[in-house]
Amino acid sequence: MFRKALRNGLVVASTAPEHAEQLERLQETVFPTLADDQRFKAAHYCKHVELFPEGQFVVLDGDRVVGMTTTVRLHFDFEHADHTFDDVICGGWCTSHAPDGPWMYGLDIGTHPDHRRRGIARALYAARHDSVRRLGLKGQVTAGMMSGFGARKHEMSAQEYYAHLLAGKVSDPTVSAQMRVGFEPRGLLKDYLNDPVCDNYSVTLVLDAHKGVQADWEEQ
Repeated sequence: MFRKALRNGLVVASTAPEHAEQLERLQETVFPTLADDQRFKAAHYCKHVELFPEGQFVVLDGDRVVGMTTTVRLHFDFEHADHTFDDVICGGWCTSHAPDGPWMYGLDIGTHPDHRRRGIARALYAARHDSVRRLGLKGQVTAGMMSGFGARKHEMSAQEYYAHLLAGKVSDPTVSAQMRVGFEPRGLLKDYLNDPVCDNYSVTLVLDAHKGVQADWEEQ
């Protein structure tokens, strides 16, 4: 099981059933505008640990859960990449998980507002990448919520916003941060999930296994 400390004292660890209740509350805090039926509940988290323990991580401040990420393994066809969040979460139970899938698919990543700007997201991506390499997977795939678009949808279309994002003319709070980690955009996803912050748009992103992800780990 994974457990590693950051220099700031926070700890990244494998998710365990005892974290489930805190994780449900954290989902409500981190994703307040996401449709409730697309938020994971405590029972879902316990199931995720059963399905794919190597892909579930929390960030702990003492005993308090302040960050999290949920993943599955999938066979992902980049030639037919259109899909939705519901297609993957399967009612929250993540039964889309393919034990022999060559890609780690990141369903979410979140940090409590009190702990933002402390390197949590990057540390979670690094922990996920550690599993990718240990399991011999091809890399990470995710759908980055285009979280800056909802406020600008009256100024431009989603296609224009995405083109500006690729050209570096706009900076998206979520997708741009993921690109700085090393993720590469592979296409726009319409009606991916139900959240007005992104007007339901996301971006398919890929981080190949050969790339490195650095976090500010405490020296061993």
